[in-house]
Amino acid sequence: MRMVPIDEGETLRLPPVMKWFGTRSERPRLMTASEADRARRRSRSCEIILFHSVLGLRPSVAQWADTIRAAGRTVHTPDVYGGATFDSYEEGMRHVEGMGGTPAIIARTKAAVAELPEDVVYAGFSNGAVSAELLAATRLKAPGAVLMHGAVPLLAFNVEAWPETVPIQVHYMIGDRFREEAHLAAFAASVRRSGAPLELFDYPGTGHLVADAGLADYDVTAAALMLDRVLAFLRRVSA
Repeated sequence: MRMVPIDEGETLRLPPVMKWFGTRSERPRLMTASEADRARRRSRSCEIILFHSVLGLRPSVAQWADTIRAAGRTVHTPDVYGGATFDSYEEGMRHVEGMGGTPAIIARTKAAVAELPEDVVYAGFSNGAVSAELLAATRLKAPGAVLMHGAVPLLAFNVEAWPETVPIQVHYMIGDRFREEAHLAAFAASVRRSGAPLELFDYPGTGHLVADAGLADYDVTAAALMLDRVLAFLRRVSA
C-alpha cells in the first residue's frame, strides 16, 4: 500500500537591528540579516500549524494542540476536510480520492495557510505530515518542522533541496503499515545533504496514528514519548 496521500498512479514530483556585543564600553555594531531574522523569531511566541491526518480533524488533534498551547505556544489546526472525520483509514482515503486526490490536498493545504505568517513551525500527522513537509520545504522561513507518521521524497513537490535553515523531527513506528522505507530514506537523504539538523525517531510497534486515543492503533507509551520530544523540539527552535 502506498503511503497517504500519494494516490496510486501519481508521479512523485531589516531593517538593520542595533545590538550591544561585549562590554558597555564597546561600540555597538549592526546585526547581519540572518542575526536579525533569528532575533525576530526569538522575540515572538513560537507558532505552530498542526495538520490533521487522513482521518480528519479528530478530537486527538485538538487535544495535542491544547497541550502545546499549555506550554505557551500558539497553535493553528486547519481543517482541510471541511468538518468530515473518519474512524477507519479506508474511509479517510476514499474521502481524499473523492476530493480530487493529492492535488486537492495540496491546494487546500496552501489555502489553509494563505493568511498566516510564514515563520511558523509546520507539523502534522499522517498525510498532514506531508502537508507540513510541503510548506516547510517551500515557504522557507519556518524555524522547524515535525512530521509524525508521514514523509515523502521532496521530488513529490518538484523540490530539489531541503532548506538548510529548517531543522526537522520525523516520528514513525517501526512496523507502521503505511511506512515506505524508500520514501523515508529519500527524504532523510535530502535533509542530510542540506546540512539541516534531522532527528529521526523510530518507535517499537505496528500502529499508524498511535497518538489518537480513539483508535485501536493508540499506544500510550509511544504517544507520551513523542509528545515530550515534540515539546522539547519546540523549545529549542524558539530559544
